[in-house]
Amino acid sequence: MRRALLPTVLTAALLCAGAAPAAAAPPGDDAVAEAFAQTTRSTEWEQVQRIPLGFPTHHPQGFALVGDRIFMSSVEILEPTERFPQPVDGHDRTPGRGVGHVLVLDRAGNLLHDVVLGEDTIYHPGGIDFDGESVWVPVAEYRPNSRSIVYRLDPQTYEVHEAFRVDDHVGGVVRDRAGGAVHGVSWGSRTQYTWTAKGQEIGREDNPNHVLDIQDCDYAGARTQLCSGITGLPTADGGSYELGGLELRDLRDGRILHQVPFPHFSSAGHVVTRNPVALEVDGPTLRLFAAPDDGAEGAGTELLVYEAQVG
Repeated sequence: MRRALLPTVLTAALLCAGAAPAAAAPPGDDAVAEAFAQTTRSTEWEQVQRIPLGFPTHHPQGFALVGDRIFMSSVEILEPTERFPQPVDGHDRTPGRGVGHVLVLDRAGNLLHDVVLGEDTIYHPGGIDFDGESVWVPVAEYRPNSRSIVYRLDPQTYEVHEAFRVDDHVGGVVRDRAGGAVHGVSWGSRTQYTWTAKGQEIGREDNPNHVLDIQDCDYAGARTQLCSGITGLPTADGGSYELGGLELRDLRDGRILHQVPFPHFSSAGHVVTRNPVALEVDGPTLRLFAAPDDGAEGAGTELLVYEAQVG
C-alpha cells in the first residue's frame, strides 16, 4: 500500500472560512450513480480543498454525508493486535484493545460531536452509510473471522441502537433504501453479505472483484452502491504501491456496473481511496470527499475534496 506525493497545490481562497462546498444532491438521489457512470480513467479530478482536521482522528474508516455534516467512523487503537504462531480458536491474532468512534464534522472540518460505539473486544468501526433516517455503523473485532455489531445512529439526537449481530468481521455496510436490505462485506471484502434490517441473513457470495478490497460504500440511488477501495502491489525495487479505485455495484445481484481507478495521493503518500470516501452531485459537478491519512502520520488527517465535471 503506498507512494507518490499530493499533486495539487491549493489556493488560499479555497482554504478560507466559508469556502467549504454546500450540501448537494440529497441522499438517495439517483444523480450520484448517473454522474459516476459518466466517469472514465481519463476523467480530470481537481483537488479543490485540503482541510487539516485539528482534533484526534485516530484511524479513519468510513464517511456518510448527512446534509451539511460529515459522519466519519474511526478506530482508536489502545493495544495493537499480535499474530499468533499458530491459529488459536480459529483466530490468527489477538483481539487487541481499542475504542470505536463516529466523529461528526461540519464541512469546514470542525468537530461537532464524538459518538463512542462497541463493547469489549468489538471496537473497530468500518464503512458506514446514511439511509435517510439512520447512519448504519458496523463495529467488529480487529481480526478476520470474528464478530460484529451493526448499529443504527440517529443523526439528530446521536442516540445509538443495536440493529443486529454477525458472527464475522463486517468491514462496511450499505442500506438499500428501495428494498430495505442491509448489505455488508467481510474482512478484506472477500465475502458479500445481505441481511434484513433485523439481521436475518438472506444472501452470501464471494466478491467477484479481486483487484480492489472494498473499504467504504454509500448508497448511490437506483438500487446501487458506490464503493471505494485499495490494493497493495509490489514494485520492482522491493517497495510497494497503493492502487486505488471506485466502483458502482448493483445491490440486487452484486454486479459491478462501472469501475475506474483513482490515481491521486495524500500528504502521507496514501492513495486517496484508502479509507473514508463519499461522493455527491452538485449540478454538473461530481464531488468526492476523502480522509486517507491517520492522525499520527504525515500531516495528520486531512479532509480532501476533489471535483470532476461530468454534466
